[in-house]
Amino acid sequence: MNDFPLEATAADAQAAIRDEFAFFGDWAERYQYLIDLGRKLPAFPDAWKTEEHRLLGCQSMVWIVPSGDAQRLDFAAASDSAIVSGLIYLALRVYSGRSAEEILATDATYIADVGLAKHLSPTRSNGLAALLAFVKARATDALRAAGSA
Repeated sequence: MNDFPLEATAADAQAAIRDEFAFFGDWAERYQYLIDLGRKLPAFPDAWKTEEHRLLGCQSMVWIVPSGDAQRLDFAAASDSAIVSGLIYLALRVYSGRSAEEILATDATYIADVGLAKHLSPTRSNGLAALLAFVKARATDALRAAGSA
């Protein structure tokens, strides 16, 4: 579960994502890259693929399991969709393994920067928004818990 973070900060991760997507000339290549990234997601135990861990708001099946505290939050996630798995990979690359404060301070600018906002279907956009909302909500919960500890 500690495959992330790859970069020192969320901002560095977003810059790396921008640079990588800039290599590809068209959206067919970018979708293939997304699918390839999805294959790099860390293994996700079948035992976690339960209703309790299911992310609502996604047309595809998506499961996400948070762990950690306000100092460092990690997320494990998986999907039954190849492209959605790639979207999960990008989100985890930016947010997983970061402090709750950094997560809350980081807007997902990479989505617009690489053109995902324009090229995702409405259902995938809604699912990505649900994933990002889940991550931010867990960061808010972690900060609350730290404040009351």
